[in-house]
Amino acid sequence: MAFVLPEGLAPEVYPLAWLVGTWRGEGVVAYPGIDEATFSHELVVSSDGGPYLAYSSTIRLVEVPDDPSALDDEPAATAVWASELGYWRVPPERPDDVPPGRHPVELLLADPSGHVAVYVGAVGDGRIDLVSDVVARTATGADVTAGRRLYGLVNGELMWAHDLAAFGRPLQSYASGRLSRVEP
Repeated sequence: MAFVLPEGLAPEVYPLAWLVGTWRGEGVVAYPGIDEATFSHELVVSSDGGPYLAYSSTIRLVEVPDDPSALDDEPAATAVWASELGYWRVPPERPDDVPPGRHPVELLLADPSGHVAVYVGAVGDGRIDLVSDVVARTATGADVTAGRRLYGLVNGELMWAHDLAAFGRPLQSYASGRLSRVEP
């Protein structure tokens, strides 16, 4: 099936067009001090015609029943574990370190744990590689100091991984997931 650019999409964000839509799926989170847990995830990337894409992500931990006989039941999603709002941008200037066939990309994020981050990287061939450029937090915000993210379109599914440096720990795996597009 051929890919069709979403209607009304600004040319500036064409390299990110494959990301537009509503995606849902599951993943796993684990980090020192955080027990490994499964989660459900909804990610929405949308356009209002401006030279950017809006981004919304909501992760809910999945509650596994204590009673093994209840495993046939659908696991229930619990309260929100993490959420983010932000914007994707493709800057007009091409830095020298962006390889041919790829485009520079920026992701600006805010989350209710009290921090904001700017990620920079490259997009091309259905893959986005990002590293944090700036991370700032409020006095009571989560002690996050750096991050790295990878998004990839694999056989029509959105695979992603998020590495994190937080709470005095070095950059390491934090969460990953597999999402399917539910709405274009």
